[in-house]
Amino acid sequence: MSTQYVIDPVVLPSLPVAGDTRRFAVNRIYCVGRNYADHAREMGHDPDREPPFFFMKPASAIVTDGADMQYPSLSNDVHHEIEMVVAIGKGGANIAADKALEHVYGYGVGLDMTRRDLQGEAKKMGRPWDTGKAFDQSAPCSALVPVAQCGHPSQGSVRLRVNGEVRQEGDLNQLIWNVPDTIAYLSTLFTLQPGDLIFSGTPAGVGPIKKGDVLEGEVVGLPLLKTRII
Repeated sequence: MSTQYVIDPVVLPSLPVAGDTRRFAVNRIYCVGRNYADHAREMGHDPDREPPFFFMKPASAIVTDGADMQYPSLSNDVHHEIEMVVAIGKGGANIAADKALEHVYGYGVGLDMTRRDLQGEAKKMGRPWDTGKAFDQSAPCSALVPVAQCGHPSQGSVRLRVNGEVRQEGDLNQLIWNVPDTIAYLSTLFTLQPGDLIFSGTPAGVGPIKKGDVLEGEVVGLPLLKTRII
């Protein structure tokens, strides 16, 4: 007998996959905080290689490439943060760094959108960042490219344009914690599962957006991410 529910279950969010009609079902979204030295400095922190820290967004925060993003409520200071996204295809716990890339399905381009004013209030009061980071439509993301097509990007440009003007620019080789080390550390805190996404951190240049802005995110060798703020 099939399972019956008292309410209809939510449809699992998903992302398109380059060159495939099938989609990648999104399970959880982990984000690495302050993983570029220049960004750590611009946020007033020491960029020394301390253990990484993470926060989460719900899978329902995904906005697929080309779709509009609604400017969120209760904020007057929403910031862009461009990042390479790592899609987990094979789960595991306590993964060794030298085996970590075996767990990657592919890569994409994402925006960690942030209600900076609400995040700042939470920091001052010693409260969680959820209202600043985990709001609806806070995770625009491009199509994913399987590892077989793109390899494992470890150097090359990470760039965001707003209305055609470059706002953020960095290089994947500037990550404080690279992808294998990030996966290894994260897997000591959580058992990673297929469908998990990891937003790997943003370079310097984060700043505010407004309604009507068009954001275009690029990571070397990966699909362009484009969204308009409405």
